Amino acid sequence: MDLLLDVNVAVDSCVGRKPWCESVDLAIAKCLAEGGRLWLYAGSVQTLDYVIRRALQRAQSPAAKPLTAKQLAHQSKSLLKAFAEDKHWLAALAGEGPVFDSPDPEDEQLLHALDRFAPGSIKLLTRDEVLLKDHRDRCVSPEAFCQQPATQTGMGFIDLKTQQDALRPQLEQGIHRVLHHGQYILGPEVTELEQRLAAYTGAQHCITAASGTDALLISLMALGIGPGDEVITTPFTFVATVEVIVLVGATPVFVDIEPGTCNINAALIEAKISDNTKAIMPVSLYGQPADMDEINAIAARHGHLPVIEDAAQSFGAEYKGHKSCNLSTIGCTSFFPSKPLGGYGDGGAIFTSDAALAQACREVRVHGQSARYIHGRIGIGGRMDSLQCAVVLANLERFEQDIAQRQAVARRYHALIQKKTGGKTEDKAHEATGPGQVFTGRKAATAEAIIVLPWPAPDRTSVFAQYSLRVQHRDDVQAKLKAAGVPTAVHYPMPMNQQPAYAHLCCPECTPVASATAEQIMSLPMHPHLTEVEQRRIVDALVATEGTTRLETD
Repeated sequence: MDLLLDVNVAVDSCVGRKPWCESVDLAIAKCLAEGGRLWLYAGSVQTLDYVIRRALQRAQSPAAKPLTAKQLAHQSKSLLKAFAEDKHWLAALAGEGPVFDSPDPEDEQLLHALDRFAPGSIKLLTRDEVLLKDHRDRCVSPEAFCQQPATQTGMGFIDLKTQQDALRPQLEQGIHRVLHHGQYILGPEVTELEQRLAAYTGAQHCITAASGTDALLISLMALGIGPGDEVITTPFTFVATVEVIVLVGATPVFVDIEPGTCNINAALIEAKISDNTKAIMPVSLYGQPADMDEINAIAARHGHLPVIEDAAQSFGAEYKGHKSCNLSTIGCTSFFPSKPLGGYGDGGAIFTSDAALAQACREVRVHGQSARYIHGRIGIGGRMDSLQCAVVLANLERFEQDIAQRQAVARRYHALIQKKTGGKTEDKAHEATGPGQVFTGRKAATAEAIIVLPWPAPDRTSVFAQYSLRVQHRDDVQAKLKAAGVPTAVHYPMPMNQQPAYAHLCCPECTPVASATAEQIMSLPMHPHLTEVEQRRIVDALVATEGTTRLETD
């Protein structure tokens, strides 16, 4: 549970005001130990400063020389600055200003501020007897809070809360800037984000879109792909990859995946190319680019087919020193909240160094419009909102740090699993074995095994959008992990060529590796803020499934 600190308890702790400071400090320590956050209301800064000065005055010894106003001000600011270092500031919103009908406007502001949080997730920590009496369900005294049973924050599969806490000032400034200038569609944040993303990837052009799905759809439409055309892609992906191909009237042609990376197997692509093939759409799955040089070479040999990299999960990763999204004709990414670089809603982007193609994408994005009310092509309403661009711009500030932390978390998983199982991990991709077998690189595993996917090949990096394992008896393993408080996810439980809407396009037997992987893949919690303590807990719970499941690493 979080705590919003009333002025009285904040001052108690800040200046060591007795006899209350001990219970306040214990309550603060308990909140932090249980994973809660401590909040200070930004609208109370002046009151905090004033009350601290008064407390410092009263605490002076009668025999001592009285502190000057300047000295009191300096001490107050120093104490408040130190006290606030590990606290979060809760902004004062416009709706919390007009509280003049309340007997105590400041208390009323704090109560209104609690309404922003989920019910039961926060209380006002206070010594105010009136508040404690009239708002028992929303306020708690330090002594009562210390007596409450310990609560532990549940482990999340991702952790957007910690990310938001680290960037709250930038996020709030960016959002308020949009609210004040009022350019909600194609505002200056859109231009700034496109310029910064293009510079980051090295692509000459970036065109933001309303979602990663729209980014893919716009790309296909800009290339003129439609009925009668075929697009080669992977069956092991999120539905959006295949969905957009069908939406433009083209036919998806599925190529099986590599067992180690779960990306499209480039060695199998050429056999699927026909006279109707108009594009290849590889997916850089789980944060790691596909073998783009090989795919581009195949495309070049067959009339310079455009290659569209679906990089929804791999923005920030590298392939042979080049950034994902700048590895082929077009790269598309997503800013869905759970992505390594995410917003707080839908959003996406298209990258290309082809000026004509970039212009076509911009026109498609605004209903095919080349000039106001002049529509030279079919388009969609696919613009990314200025507000979402402001959020992504804030998250971009610490994106490189987030990538490094994700990679460190992945290395820790590898090392912990190796230590617990006595196995070893290698920086090499798995070699394929027969259909339906569990893949371990050099041999097919015996029954009941969990196999760690290998570390990315030396010529590429991963941003680890997910950390995935292959698991036999997956339902049982997930159930045991859930009982241990460890969340898991499955990306993805059914290949596209087995989905009801697309099953008529290709039989499961054509993609045996994808079929086997879909039955066994499982993802563990993954985010930049996952601690070593949490990872040890996760791996311990994973190893505890060994009664029915043996763990191996390649």
